[in-house]
Amino acid sequence: MKITGIELRRIAMPLRAPFRTSFGTEHDRDVLLVRVVTTHGDGWGECAAMTAPRYNHEYVDAAQDLLRRHLIPALPATVDAHAAGRALEQFKGHKMAKAALETAILDAQLRATGESFASYLGADRASVPCGVSVGIADSLPELLDTVDDFVQQGYVRIKLKIEPGWDVEPVRAVRERFGDQLLLQVDANAAYTLADARHLARLDAFDLLLIEQPLADDDLVQHAQLARRLTTPICLDESIESAAHAAAAITLGACQIINIKPGRVGGYLEARRIHDLCRAHGVPVWCGGMLETGLGRAANIALAALPGFTLPGDTSASNRYYATDITPPFELTDGHLEVPTAPGIGTDPVPDVLAEVTTTTEWIAL
Repeated sequence: MKITGIELRRIAMPLRAPFRTSFGTEHDRDVLLVRVVTTHGDGWGECAAMTAPRYNHEYVDAAQDLLRRHLIPALPATVDAHAAGRALEQFKGHKMAKAALETAILDAQLRATGESFASYLGADRASVPCGVSVGIADSLPELLDTVDDFVQQGYVRIKLKIEPGWDVEPVRAVRERFGDQLLLQVDANAAYTLADARHLARLDAFDLLLIEQPLADDDLVQHAQLARRLTTPICLDESIESAAHAAAAITLGACQIINIKPGRVGGYLEARRIHDLCRAHGVPVWCGGMLETGLGRAANIALAALPGFTLPGDTSASNRYYATDITPPFELTDGHLEVPTAPGIGTDPVPDVLAEVTTTTEWIAL
């Protein structure tokens, strides 16, 4: 497959409501889309990087610069997703930029052969159960109203963002209001230290599915120490950027569960490697989210349909974050989203909507 050119498109996507975590508050998304134009058709990828480097070192301006200066020029003349991955290995880090480019190439490749992402990755389900991530609220009543709304919509799992000063009491309030039948987990986004172990152990009383990334992303050893002091399973997110990281974490006992975000690990091929590794070791995985538009959401849903994804992910419906998505919306049915079956990622941007939210485009001829 020969690439004739690549479009780097920036779009402005206002969120329906501000989303607050320990990293800060997101009011809207400045999204970088990658469109690969080949002799066999086009493919799309979405970069998960945020406007500022708060989740990790990446941010959207840097991702576009890296793609322009280094990643795109490194592609071989004839390429598929695996060849692209090998060509990009020479560059350190920047997994989200690499993932966007690899995904666009894989999308074009699969559209040309008529195969869906789900089929290619090895999915074994037609729909996936969906959870939702709830940001830090201004008050407990506001939090309870937000959770109630999502429960009424049919989400099968609730994830609460926590930070020091907003942890035990919010979890207690949700448990008391909604009972033990609600699947509930928390996400700390590395906001704590091992000195907080005794405090975090208070969360054991609430029968949580997991506590996600409680400590620093570069400290597997202290996560292993914390795991021995809690009964709540530890799930790693930011700490896992590759299958090698996942193997190290499992070997050390640093986690019992892993959140797989394709952007964080460099793309869907590495995401599948992590899935396969975890499944071989009996470690459950689930698919995390980065406030994706319908393009990123479609591919995530396909990934979440693999057999090792035994916990509901953050693959929420389109209207969780956006009043109008750039693709036909993904809608919740009985707490599930349907896995796309059309070739490639299985969806396309709606031209008029895409044009309306586009802020800049850059064309790179090859």
